[in-house]
Amino acid sequence: MGLKIQNGRIIDAANKLDFVGDIYIQDGKIVAFNDAPLNFQTDEVIEATGQIVCAGFVDLSVRLKNVAKEAAVAASSGVTSFCVQPDIKPIIDTPEVVKHLKDSAKSEQVHFIGALTQKLEGNELSSMLSLKQAGCIAMSNGNFPVKNLLILRRAMEYAASHDLLFIYRPNEFSLSNGGCAHEGAVATRYGLPSIPEAAETIALEQCLELAELTDCRVHFGQLSSKRAVIKLQQAKKYGLNVTADVSIHQLLLTENDVIPFDSNYHVVPPFRGIEDRDFLRAGLLNGTIDAICSDHQPHSLDSKLAAFPETKAGISSLESLLPLLLQFVDEGVMDLAQGLALLSAKPAKVLGLKTGSLAIDSQADICIFDPNLTWDVNADNWHSEGINTPFWGKTLKGRVTKTIQAGKVIF
Repeated sequence: MGLKIQNGRIIDAANKLDFVGDIYIQDGKIVAFNDAPLNFQTDEVIEATGQIVCAGFVDLSVRLKNVAKEAAVAASSGVTSFCVQPDIKPIIDTPEVVKHLKDSAKSEQVHFIGALTQKLEGNELSSMLSLKQAGCIAMSNGNFPVKNLLILRRAMEYAASHDLLFIYRPNEFSLSNGGCAHEGAVATRYGLPSIPEAAETIALEQCLELAELTDCRVHFGQLSSKRAVIKLQQAKKYGLNVTADVSIHQLLLTENDVIPFDSNYHVVPPFRGIEDRDFLRAGLLNGTIDAICSDHQPHSLDSKLAAFPETKAGISSLESLLPLLLQFVDEGVMDLAQGLALLSAKPAKVLGLKTGSLAIDSQADICIFDPNLTWDVNADNWHSEGINTPFWGKTLKGRVTKTIQAGKVIF
């Protein structure tokens, strides 16, 4: 099948593309720009005048209830590849669970992260090699603690010996102690249980030491603090094989934006101070932080109805991923090409996926969006089963109009 996307603004920082023109797709791959290749037969034309055409987004951290349902939500958000964290139901700790979830997903978008320890209890290592053979793209203990540093060391040694990416969300649980807000002025004012910055930085420092000891390839997920960025920058300077991402909402919101009685602002790691946010932004610009993720966590209405500290942490954030990036760009922090690369080529590189860019002969995973289209976040426009978002009722700018995976329109 021959697909032509015409008159769109084609942007891809990985290949230094930024022009208005056409893309030709044949047999699931990009075959030409602007001039149709010899004997190309056009079966479908997508008109993209006034829109941006870029690589499909690659999301490093998604949690979900219904795999097939949320895969459709991802498609509507321009995401052509996403990683499901292991701390869902059922826990991704056996090859049988991986097979079941793959069968349920029925989508090439979905990649699964295997559990580092059995049942995520942090005591005994899972069979990581079996999980890799079943198709897991990386290993992690999600948001659950590993009981002690010896187990963490053994897990990293195992991952290194089988060339597995280890994804780690740094959080010293004894210090975070079930907190729900940043240890700062807002938590103090409203009497909210707090999480100090040290809960992140101490866990990060310990893992960096073990990464050097074990030669394990580590990706740090959802960093939130100034000091974590500084420590990671130093580690990269001295040659450690580490990468990191940040959640899109951490780049825009701080503790000052939190409405204490609105549990949609309850996230872990918590929204921190303005200086932390600014260091996260700087970390993206100087390459210390490698990618942006949605950290999508859809919850039922009941999960967010209790008092703020008693509710489940997390935001349903796939659908706000692109609009928040565009807001970030509009603030002049970075240009659009840089921002799109942090959602596509750079996370694809972290995972070792051959996607995330627009190159001749590459798989045609493409997002087309209207950067000026405004829409209201409400029940009529929201696709996810989770409506737990601090942006509910607000107007956002930028919306995906088409998502293409391997040359096939999936949204």
